[in-house]
Amino acid sequence: MSNAAHNSSALFIAHRGESLFAPENTLEAVNLAWQKNADGIEIDVHLSKDNEIVVIHDKNTRRTTGVSHLIRNRNLDEIKKLEIKNGSKEDNSLIRIPTLKEVMGTVPRGKLIFIEVKCGLEILPRLKKILRETHLDKSQIKIIGFNINVISSIKKSLPRFEVIWVKRIGIEKSVLYLSGLSKVIAKMKKNNIDGLNLSYSRFLSRNVVEKVKSNNIKFFIWTVNDNRKAQRLLQFGVDGIVSDKAGWLKNHLSELGEIKHGVYNKYSNVYLNSF
Repeated sequence: MSNAAHNSSALFIAHRGESLFAPENTLEAVNLAWQKNADGIEIDVHLSKDNEIVVIHDKNTRRTTGVSHLIRNRNLDEIKKLEIKNGSKEDNSLIRIPTLKEVMGTVPRGKLIFIEVKCGLEILPRLKKILRETHLDKSQIKIIGFNINVISSIKKSLPRFEVIWVKRIGIEKSVLYLSGLSKVIAKMKKNNIDGLNLSYSRFLSRNVVEKVKSNNIKFFIWTVNDNRKAQRLLQFGVDGIVSDKAGWLKNHLSELGEIKHGVYNKYSNVYLNSF
């Protein structure tokens, strides 16, 4: 039997929106995440030349629009003229790069937004203004990033908001060994960082999850699209899973959770990996 098919307290976060089914970091992907009942969205932000915060992963628009512009060298009106490439042959609608304010305006009550800062601290004054004016509760907003110096400064300036450190597991996988993990935790506690968002690895163990959480640090994993991998992570007790198809994953694991008191093997072939 499986008594942990779905940990109801774990969050399913849509990576750049529901990006497997719509262009990443767009209002289309974000709204699809809400339609599919994801618990939250994760988006990436950069600062434009005229100090507007725009939602895009790369510092250059080439990959998503086919036109090469550095975000920091262009004003918002120039960025808004660009069309995001849409892989759907059935949908010919124009898709534009959204602003952070536009995306935040879609967040329903009780849902979350994880804002990944992809640039430097030049974004902080504008970010503070947007967060001060938003209708969202501070508990709905998480600031995340790879650069520990940037997110530490953000935490000092915005202490009421949860800040999460994003880390990629390198080839050496040192962060998965308890000695390496202890160094990560020590750095986080020194800088009052609230959570860790770690890239997925098959070497991840329950001991790693328990060690992080025992230090009162929230633990998220990215990017997981396989329901069997996700179920294993839920059994370890992670606080959340970031996925390109978060709504899909949540709904499928929820269905498994509804039958968790039955004989799990009877249903083991129902949800095969679909990508």
